[in-house]
Amino acid sequence: MSTSAVPHWINGHPTPGASGRTAPVYDPALGVETKRVALANEAEIEAAIASAHAAYPEWRDASLAKRTAVIFNFREILNARKGELAEIITSEHGKVVSDALGEISRGQEVVEFACGLNQMLKGDFTENASTGVDVYSIRQPLGVVGIISPFNFPAMVPLWFIPVALAAGNSVVLKPSEKDPSAAIWMAEALKEAGLPDGVFTVLQGDKLAVDGLLTHPHVKAISFVGSTPIAQYVYETGTKHGKRVQALGGAKNHMLVLPDADLDLVADSAVNAGFGSAGERCMAISVVVAVEPVADALIAKVVERMATLKIGDGRRNCDMGPLVTREHRDKVAGYIELADTDGATIVVDGRGINVDGDANGFWLGPTLIDNVPTTSRVYTEEIFGPVLSVVRVPSYEAGVKLINDGAFGNGTAIFTNDGGAARRFQNEIEVGMVGINVPIPVPVAYYSFGGFKSSIFGDTKAYGAEGVHFFTRSKTMTSRWLDPSHGGINLGFPQN
Repeated sequence: MSTSAVPHWINGHPTPGASGRTAPVYDPALGVETKRVALANEAEIEAAIASAHAAYPEWRDASLAKRTAVIFNFREILNARKGELAEIITSEHGKVVSDALGEISRGQEVVEFACGLNQMLKGDFTENASTGVDVYSIRQPLGVVGIISPFNFPAMVPLWFIPVALAAGNSVVLKPSEKDPSAAIWMAEALKEAGLPDGVFTVLQGDKLAVDGLLTHPHVKAISFVGSTPIAQYVYETGTKHGKRVQALGGAKNHMLVLPDADLDLVADSAVNAGFGSAGERCMAISVVVAVEPVADALIAKVVERMATLKIGDGRRNCDMGPLVTREHRDKVAGYIELADTDGATIVVDGRGINVDGDANGFWLGPTLIDNVPTTSRVYTEEIFGPVLSVVRVPSYEAGVKLINDGAFGNGTAIFTNDGGAARRFQNEIEVGMVGINVPIPVPVAYYSFGGFKSSIFGDTKAYGAEGVHFFTRSKTMTSRWLDPSHGGINLGFPQN
């Protein structure tokens, strides 16, 4: 199979890599390399940031009406042609097409939020704060901002940041994952078609060299990052050391607390959906079911029934779950199953060596269910990022809450119960940033904000919503006194943009 080249996008045009360095891009369902993506060198990093820096002043000074009109045009293109983007995602990430379409739809929510950003960018005004003196504030963009996005959501995660940053008046440099880089180029083309001026949006393909270039370059004023916790901490520490505003969203180990009064059919459906959707490659995946006894045996039986109905295979076919993104990642996740056996856990359903509706060379690992996982095992303490669902049994609600709160992560969690008092108590006592009540994947809608606690986030500001707007802008306050009125003359025309 011949391979194609995935370029950068600089100054409004696809730009072939000149460094001579490339990385393979695979079709995970076939297990073959289909593309090579450029990896930027120092000169390309400088050219990308310089282009964004040069384009910023004109875009900053464009009217808010013009900026949001471009975002609205982009929304229309995205809505009309999201099937194209979904197919690209499936071909490089492996998730089933329906899941890719869902990813795009969740990202589109933030695009639509940004179309109405006018309300969020309003300042305040106080007349006559002192005699003849007015005080008012405005929100202004930062300049060039960098976005470093992960492989698991090549469209949705960039769309958490790009529309808000652009509507606020910033220019954006996106560094997508080198594992599935083509979605970024599709979005760049769509933004240009929507009317975005050249240079305002840039795609810089690359590896750690490109990341470090964004983190250290003086023209880059802010960084938004989503990825694993060790890299998030590195991004935060490096970026802030170089004077940048940084929001770095890290990893997770999300628990679902199941109380004895819960509807176990709902719980089983939710555990399967949240544990194995997108092959478990979600930072909001449920990876641990915390069962308050005596419900564990009955719940496990129901989960196993549902797992038996799942069809694993090529995401372009009628399947429920696709492959993992690379062979190396598949092997790493499979290693946790072996470790669980060594640590004394019970492997109820083993996803290794399953039959699939796809090419035998694909990066396959089926849904896996492990019971009695010791909380000292790495299977419990580490983020696996694959289709492995663990069950931990606890004697009480209090023990379950303590277990969750004692964890290093605090991204997402859920409680399943029919007891409103218990649910209300849980939302108050749990030390996690996003909480679901009978909802397994509590990703906030676009007008709230996304982010966790503890080692799941570095920085004070969450993604999108009001916090996202504040992250990509800064407040300026004026104190003003005018001694004489002025007259602008007569003009009966209707004001224009």
